[in-house]
Amino acid sequence: MIEAKFSVGDLIHHRLFNYRGVIVDVDPSFMLSDEWYEQVARSRPPKDQPWYRVLVHDSNDETYVAERNLTRDPSPEPITHPLIDEFFTAFDDGHYITGQKVN
Repeated sequence: MIEAKFSVGDLIHHRLFNYRGVIVDVDPSFMLSDEWYEQVARSRPPKDQPWYRVLVHDSNDETYVAERNLTRDPSPEPITHPLIDEFFTAFDDGHYITGQKVN
């Protein structure tokens, strides 16, 4: 199994769609339906590599993104999203903190 490059609380940048976000969940491989993949994952990223649930900056959107489409966000600024406080308790040095033990 491939080890995930990013963790919950990491700030990311989407390579194709040019948005910032924060990771709120990590799957070791694609976990949604084949129908979702066929309709949404147009670049056909690999299913057997890590995928991430991301809150999108300055939006109400959440996305599900393959690792190959993400890079670390160079900005140390926090993300603006209405669900931030439901996932994180603090923001420190460019990283969100959950206050919960991560598995």
